[in-house]
Amino acid sequence: MRLAFTKMQGLGNDFIVLDATRAPIALTQEQIRFLADRRFGIGCDQLLMVEPPRNTLTDFHYRIFNADGGEVEQCGNGARCFARFVRDLGLTKKDVIDVGTASGNIRLYVGQDGQVRVNMGSPVFSPEKIPFLADSEAESYPLEINGATFRIGAVSMGNPHAILLVDDCATAPVETLGPLIESHPHFPQRVNVGFMAVRFRDHIDLRVFERGSGETLACGTGACAAMVIGHHWGLLDEQARVSLPGGDLMLGWSGPGEPVWMKGAAERVFDGIIEL
Repeated sequence: MRLAFTKMQGLGNDFIVLDATRAPIALTQEQIRFLADRRFGIGCDQLLMVEPPRNTLTDFHYRIFNADGGEVEQCGNGARCFARFVRDLGLTKKDVIDVGTASGNIRLYVGQDGQVRVNMGSPVFSPEKIPFLADSEAESYPLEINGATFRIGAVSMGNPHAILLVDDCATAPVETLGPLIESHPHFPQRVNVGFMAVRFRDHIDLRVFERGSGETLACGTGACAAMVIGHHWGLLDEQARVSLPGGDLMLGWSGPGEPVWMKGAAERVFDGIIEL
């Protein structure tokens, strides 16, 4: 199989994007892992599939696969790259693009400066919907790992997130603690793990250990989750800059029941063809 692809990145979070609008593309988990491999394949954090709409309310459908081949529900940086991809390839001329995902519909706004603003939907705190095993909903939860107890916030932004407050992101135990929380039995579908340090009420630093991919340079839904938890805990205002290793995102959230708004860059890196 000859596969045409586009390599894209949003703040260093990189993607292989495939156009499946004209003909379906079926890939096995093994093939996705090969494509994502940075030595033997193309290399990416996630693979994105652009498909025809599945209902009359959307312009496209959007599927996301992690580097381990598993399909996931949502990806914020990927959503911005998705918007640039369909515009750059002439699949649409719209500035406002409605997209279906496994976790519901999202709306993407493409600005004249190339920045993409995304309505990421409302955060979900109900444990059974994250999913997270807890007796009842709470602002924070104790999580026991190897005899130590860590306090986390848990939220879904279309995919599950655990947020920890740290003093300094540079020294946060992302490599050691990240995989232990990702696969913790209280998260039956695993979880993305964010390590958040608050600079000011409108500025945080963040590192994210992503489910199925490991630490990435940026995570859009992780930035949304951190901003939401920080605001929920009374540490952040309604607008905040989230500084990730790959760059900054601007986030806004006015409270429960309201959507999270995210704005940031997305860039096309190169196009190619690979033989599978």
